[in-house]
Amino acid sequence: MVLTLHGVATSTCTKRVRTVLEEFNVPYELVHIDASKREHKSPAFLAVQPFGQVPYINDDGFKLYESRAIARYLVLKYGDVGALIPDPADLQKTALFEQAASVETSNFDVYASGLAMENIFKKTWGAEPDLALVTRLKTTLEGKLDAYNAILGTTKYLAGDEVTLADLFHLPYGSLLEQQGIDFLVSGRWPNVTRWWKDISSRASWKKIDVPA
Repeated sequence: MVLTLHGVATSTCTKRVRTVLEEFNVPYELVHIDASKREHKSPAFLAVQPFGQVPYINDDGFKLYESRAIARYLVLKYGDVGALIPDPADLQKTALFEQAASVETSNFDVYASGLAMENIFKKTWGAEPDLALVTRLKTTLEGKLDAYNAILGTTKYLAGDEVTLADLFHLPYGSLLEQQGIDFLVSGRWPNVTRWWKDISSRASWKKIDVPA
């Protein structure tokens, strides 16, 4: 039974999972969820994903939601040991990976996703962005990128000198910054960040699935 991914091709979290599937050439079927018809709020969908959010996977009867959890599962099942997640026997590398993954969630996603909400997603609903909030989010993200630049000045990637999921987790919302005219990742203002971003965003897995939001 081929793995099925239930989501929306343009959604950030669906892209996060698809990137990992493409990294390991895992055969899968994308089952489109029509958000305009609120299919993600249907009883059948909620029976699997009680929060009514995309995506979830069905891997031969095993169902899992939350894109980062799905990504970890896919790496552990379909990847080689040490590919995108350190060998769990190496406690220090594993701890550094978890630290980097936490950095993405706490110090990047919350601000980059907030900006996407204000500048992109609200427009699709016919709503206006909160410009004061946009300014605050941009200012805070600038400060966070100062820290990113320092980290990436000592290692090639966030968890060391090998790429991990912690790096790839940045791709969906990071790619939307430039779409908003926010050039933080590409301008060279934070040279180590720009070097890192060009590296991870040029991966074949990401280029294959990246479509406009």
